[in-house]
Amino acid sequence: MPQLPVLEKIREFLTAEQVAYREVHHQPTYTSEESAQARGEEIRIGGKALLLKVGENFRLFVLPANCKADSAAIRNELGVRKTRFATRDELLELTGLVPGCVPPFGHPILPFDLYIDTGIERNDKIAFNAGSLTDSIILATADYLRIARPTKNFAFAAQ
Repeated sequence: MPQLPVLEKIREFLTAEQVAYREVHHQPTYTSEESAQARGEEIRIGGKALLLKVGENFRLFVLPANCKADSAAIRNELGVRKTRFATRDELLELTGLVPGCVPPFGHPILPFDLYIDTGIERNDKIAFNAGSLTDSIILATADYLRIARPTKNFAFAAQ
């Protein structure tokens, strides 16, 4: 049985969880700034999803798109000595996706433990590229936090 594309998995998941969302189809976007402009939203609304190797395992971290991950905060919180971004090849192998289109979901969408920066909670909605560089989804932050089921929420974003 062929695997569903990530966008379709997200649609099915949101529908099953009875979450209202808006989908935006746009020109390909390669940066958080381009994505925000294409969606007509402020950059801080964006949920940037980063796949990091933390110790021996890959984990997914979500933070406001106008911020950067503070690797020292991640190392301290999770008690590891080393973190690094997944390479382009690792990202493709583990998710089937390219940089810039990873959605902010671990299980059941992507096979990773999910960590959400507390800064996400400051916005009333979250927008993200949904498995492609041309499709975005926008939904209420409260709904996102309810259904995302993160392993942990903590502060790991820096301006």
